[in-house]
Amino acid sequence: MKLVILDAETVTKNDVSLDGITSLGESAVYGFTPSGLTAERIGDADAVICNKCLITREVFEACPNLKYVGLFATGYNNVDLEAASDHGAVVCNVPSYSTNAVAQHTFSMILDRYNKTAEYAATVKRGDWVNYKLFTYFGIPTYELAGKTMGIVGYGSIGRQTAAIARAFGMNVVTHTRTPSKVTDGTPCMTLEQLLSVSDIVSLHCPLTADNTKMINAHTLSLMKPSAMLVNTARGGLVDEQALADALENGVIAWACIDTLTLEPMREDCPLRFAKNITATPHVAWAPLETRERLLGRVADNLRAWIGGAPINVVNRGG
Repeated sequence: MKLVILDAETVTKNDVSLDGITSLGESAVYGFTPSGLTAERIGDADAVICNKCLITREVFEACPNLKYVGLFATGYNNVDLEAASDHGAVVCNVPSYSTNAVAQHTFSMILDRYNKTAEYAATVKRGDWVNYKLFTYFGIPTYELAGKTMGIVGYGSIGRQTAAIARAFGMNVVTHTRTPSKVTDGTPCMTLEQLLSVSDIVSLHCPLTADNTKMINAHTLSLMKPSAMLVNTARGGLVDEQALADALENGVIAWACIDTLTLEPMREDCPLRFAKNITATPHVAWAPLETRERLLGRVADNLRAWIGGAPINVVNRGG
């Protein structure tokens, strides 16, 4: 079996081994593949593994031997699933590998804003504590999470883990989900409008679909409390970025923490690049060392299962 990995640098900087995958076939590994080279690099390979490279109908037509597409991700919007099925190819993703990591990153950003840890550490570095007359100074306001309301949009594995952490801090948790019947832990389910109006922190943990693109927009932002924070560690397309930048500039909401954008990497003209009152990280919520080790292990498991004739985690019709 011939195997091609198109964008290895998206999952390892030589700190996590690809050997569990490459040992399964005759392998070619590329750190990064421009879109114009995707079909050429796949060539006559039987299987391809990638993260964000576009596997289009044209790619399938140019690669007649291609029968397996493995993803270094849970999302699979970069693959034309209908074309894959027409081609007789199996597409496999890796669900739920980053649950703990994304929930952890969500709260790392929340705590940074509520505790102002980085800001206070910077004052100590510049000598403010050395030169202060008292044992403490607290000129930068901080706040407790206990008693605040956490609104979680999307109540899958990451949403539920985020809720568990919120409750550990003594927060009240509410959710908006497309499947309220699956919420079995007593969490109140609300419409999006209701959730936005009562929440002190709104955290997005839902997949991006045609129905919820730009669900956070000028109108929905206007429903939030002026003191509220928006956190997005899900998909950038859930948010109208210009509307969010305007809301932050005009004090419609107090703060935003963003780990994903509609277009990645960030463009120079991204409305959120220099927005007021924002914490932005470069799509790293999923990326702790242990998380990537788990991901690569499951990618290898998917490929091994396909080779054995019993594919798992198949996401395409007829796959």
